[in-house]
Amino acid sequence: MLAIAREMNLSETVFVQKPTNDRALARLRIFTTKEELKLAGHPVIGTWFLLAELGVVPAQEGGVHVLQQTGAGILPVEIRFKDGRPQRVTMTQKEAIFKPSKVDKKKLAAALGLHPKDFDPKLPPEFVSTGIFNLMVPLRNRAALAKIEMNMAELARLIGKQGALAYCFALGNGTAAFARGMMPWELYEDAATGSAAGSLGAYLVKRGKLGAGHTLHVSQGVEMGRPSEIEVEVSQSGKKLTPRVSGAAVKVFEGVIRT
Repeated sequence: MLAIAREMNLSETVFVQKPTNDRALARLRIFTTKEELKLAGHPVIGTWFLLAELGVVPAQEGGVHVLQQTGAGILPVEIRFKDGRPQRVTMTQKEAIFKPSKVDKKKLAAALGLHPKDFDPKLPPEFVSTGIFNLMVPLRNRAALAKIEMNMAELARLIGKQGALAYCFALGNGTAAFARGMMPWELYEDAATGSAAGSLGAYLVKRGKLGAGHTLHVSQGVEMGRPSEIEVEVSQSGKKLTPRVSGAAVKVFEGVIRT
């Protein structure tokens, strides 16, 4: 599977297998070009969108709820249909875990090709996991987001053992956010990162920038010419924050692997 993922050379490659837990409809194993991930957002959205198109998930008007087996555990997925075709997939992620960042902000700014003044002065960088840890990097505005020129080796040195990527974001009006997923490995940047978007939603609720139950609209991949739209809604029970991430997918190509 890792060899195939390296050949595909995508941010993630998903392998759909028969589940080992009979509660789940399918088991999803997710690989980068270097390793297996416990969970990732947009590969899950895209996979279930395709499985719905192929009829693995029976179409019915409204929503269909299924369970998926991932490295992060058994997690629910909802597929919404209209006129027999999937329209939207929503995945429930794990409860958010927060870990303060000890990364030097001057070194982090340099690794991103930024100045420390480009960081949001009121929001701190923080590692957040809803299945996999990513570093939330709040920036002052969209202009700072557009300036990013990552030093891949330096960013890998700073966060490589603690998180998968640096999720740089700037807040817009209302419940809008703009993000770039900077990967400290071969692929450089991710066009859509559902796991990190879910973590961002939990981070903003914790910091009082988003109300629980409100929908966060994340635009990602704009600067790399692959715009993606992600919706995040965070439920709160006491201090427990659980994100639901939604999106749609488009089939780009298909083929056959011969061995």
